[in-house]
Amino acid sequence: MIVTITGALLLQPLLGGAPHVGAAPADKPVTVASTASGPVVAKLSEDMLTAGAKIVKYQWKSTRSNKTVQSQVDVIEIDLTNPYVQLDVMTGKGNQFTTVQSVTGMAKETGAVAGVNGDYFNMNSEGVPMGAQISQGDLMSSPSQLEGMYAFGLTKDRVPVIDQYEFHGTVTAEDGAEFPLTGINKAAYTTEPNKDYSHANAMYIYTSAWKEIERPRASAASPVEVLVQDGVIAQISDQGGFAMAVPENGYILRTHGQAANFVRDHLQVGQKLRADYGLKSKTTQAEVDPSSFQMMIGGHTILVENGQPSGYTRSTSSISGSSARARTAVGYSKDQKKAYILTVEKNDTSSGMTLKELQNFMVSIGVWKAVNLDGGGSTTMATRPLGEFDPKLTHLTEYGTQQRRVVNGLGVYTTAPQGELKGLAISGEKVLFVGQQATYAMKGYDTYYNPVDTSSLQPAWSAKDPLVTWNGQTLQAVKPGKTEITAKSGSAKASINVEVIGGAQIDRMAISTQAGALKEGAQISVPVTVTLKDGRVLTAPSGAMQWEFIGFQGSVSENTLTVSSVNPNASIGYAIARYDGFSTMLTLTGDSDMMWEDFENVNYPIQFNGSPSQVTGQAAVEKGVPGRESSGVLRLKYDMTQGSGKMYAYAEFNGANGRDIPGTPSSMSIDVMGDGSLNWLRAELTDANGSAVYIDLAKYIDWTGWQTLEADLTQYNLSYPVKLKRIYPVNVEEGQDERALTGELAFDNIIFRTPISSDQLKLPRPVMQLKLNQKTVSIDGNSKKTDVAPIQLEGTTYVPIRMILDEFGGSSDWNAKTRGITVLRGNQMIELRVDQKEYIAGGVRKTAEVSPIVRDGRTLVPLRLVSEQLGLKVTWEPESKSITIN
Repeated sequence: MIVTITGALLLQPLLGGAPHVGAAPADKPVTVASTASGPVVAKLSEDMLTAGAKIVKYQWKSTRSNKTVQSQVDVIEIDLTNPYVQLDVMTGKGNQFTTVQSVTGMAKETGAVAGVNGDYFNMNSEGVPMGAQISQGDLMSSPSQLEGMYAFGLTKDRVPVIDQYEFHGTVTAEDGAEFPLTGINKAAYTTEPNKDYSHANAMYIYTSAWKEIERPRASAASPVEVLVQDGVIAQISDQGGFAMAVPENGYILRTHGQAANFVRDHLQVGQKLRADYGLKSKTTQAEVDPSSFQMMIGGHTILVENGQPSGYTRSTSSISGSSARARTAVGYSKDQKKAYILTVEKNDTSSGMTLKELQNFMVSIGVWKAVNLDGGGSTTMATRPLGEFDPKLTHLTEYGTQQRRVVNGLGVYTTAPQGELKGLAISGEKVLFVGQQATYAMKGYDTYYNPVDTSSLQPAWSAKDPLVTWNGQTLQAVKPGKTEITAKSGSAKASINVEVIGGAQIDRMAISTQAGALKEGAQISVPVTVTLKDGRVLTAPSGAMQWEFIGFQGSVSENTLTVSSVNPNASIGYAIARYDGFSTMLTLTGDSDMMWEDFENVNYPIQFNGSPSQVTGQAAVEKGVPGRESSGVLRLKYDMTQGSGKMYAYAEFNGANGRDIPGTPSSMSIDVMGDGSLNWLRAELTDANGSAVYIDLAKYIDWTGWQTLEADLTQYNLSYPVKLKRIYPVNVEEGQDERALTGELAFDNIIFRTPISSDQLKLPRPVMQLKLNQKTVSIDGNSKKTDVAPIQLEGTTYVPIRMILDEFGGSSDWNAKTRGITVLRGNQMIELRVDQKEYIAGGVRKTAEVSPIVRDGRTLVPLRLVSEQLGLKVTWEPESKSITIN
């Protein structure tokens, strides 16, 4: 079927939605698919979005490289038999190409109840989908001439289709001459398989759906353009095209080479012009009328065919097919009555999936045919929680809460009328810490599962277990455990399960900053990250921590520690964060910040180097960089377009020799002007052994403008002294299509922080010798009486901790309520409890073979365990039954 246009191509956003019938949350995981040796798929929950649409969350567990892995998959199920559900393409901003936007932004703008990212696009181009796009019967974008690229569509008869299409069309002049159309609203690209330039000797239509003035950007060929309004040629450009946007009542023909000659030979202003075009199925060779489709969105390879994993229809190396990544896909059931839109999460608690794993998962939940959509950093899902009016980010992206701006998305809409109040839902935090306050709200939804205004309701709030206290609709968590919160208004009520995290669940706790300055007025960022035994990583709210300060007076507010005063003669301070029996510590010393380089008076060479050699660029100290106009910064420009594989753009210090870093720094900070390239940012140090040590500054450069980055150096086991050799972005092969190949970074204020050492603290390091069951000890050869003798039980030597600390420096504190001992020495803190083998050292839960004990009213600790955790060496001499500590 051929579509004839004589005026503009317009897209009106579809405002509507999706119905869902009879889904209920899964209180416990329900196994969907399981084999003796294969993956296990469990349904975690099932929630309504609107009549005809629900979101089902699955947990997938399998083995990968002999390791157990798990991922969460979020599936939007669409009942295509429900008359109220609609699917449509969400496009950039204002339904125009070249105006990228986040999925949540597009969903809010168009009134979608749910949406995911859509088609692939060239991130270095202006922001246009590679595949076909149809919205409400209008063909907005033609498929690119690429092999094996499939599209998902829904006909106006509500039949889902996945197929591969090609574009064909003709322009007919008033004199009857014809010229073939190559496409609609396309960016420049290289065709397959012949590797031609897409716009050479070709004629393209650009409609008002194309926002940019240039058609396309970086075309590398000067066009002749024809403006057609209401089917009549209004203007013909000279060589170079029009510097104008496309008017809504017309379109612009973009021509080059042979197509431009056709314009010169056959077209004149004032003549009528006819443009006919359509699609053809590459599978059946049948012509396809775009107006017969409700929507169509482009994708990549086929994933599932006839209910089985299919062979890939094009190479998947450019989309990291064999790597575990975040993924997006769309498919449908065998009876074509159900559509599935899904995302695979990749974050701290979900490992992502390879394409093969994704294929098998989709088959396990009943998908008959499916196509892969853009994934990796683009993978995003937004859904409208039951009873709420706006969609929200459903899960973390590969960049956390940050969403990539994409060219289009697949949206779910509802056209259901306003129904009667059906039920209530509660919105609010589901995971809390003791001491944390949270506010909850009651939301209503109607018979079509669409939101209802419940502002007139005054619900009463309660909890099943007394883990929280209430003040109106705000609660405060008071003790760990799991509870059910209920809101009741008249005969209507709703509940939500809430978990209060307890100290027994914590595996480690860390303050983001490794060291701070012990000086009045110092402000130090101290967000606390908690890693649970089940692998979850949470950021604890400021109000949940109990802070203890030693050596200074201070306060913590909004994750910032302020030192108000320093105690007289204090050379070291401790900020201890405690939570329900767990603790971690920040050490504060004299001003330990060393400005290693501020690029104001550089007297050594800094140079650019690229790897492979095709990577080019420049590294130089300059002034006038935006945001730092009056100061010197290191500016790094790079171009990786001619390289391949893993690529690097180095700013090298002191040639390739590196520049010395004094002392033994434990952390570094650097101000970085990002370029949003999504490349990896690293620093390379050379340690005393000549070994290269690679420091991860940012996994993704996902920002523009200036930002301060912090790096913990303690995890790299450095041998001091060290040198800073270079700083550089890396474009790794995995997901390379997502990252920019050209960019510009700038660096300023490289600071290294060195914690004060035991020698600087003047902590004593005598040689202590003890003998079992004797109250006399030798300190550097001098005898000294003690009130308690060391004892040995089942091969373990126990001593009073005070015996060690009195000679080697440090302090201890006894908590009678918890029967716990806190030991501080230099930069070390240990927390032990009587008769418990678990202990906490450096904020990490550990397990020893033995535990502290009580004998004759005195608390004794395992000598070797405590001494070695404090950095002391213990030697046992069996013949004399003596112990040497130094």
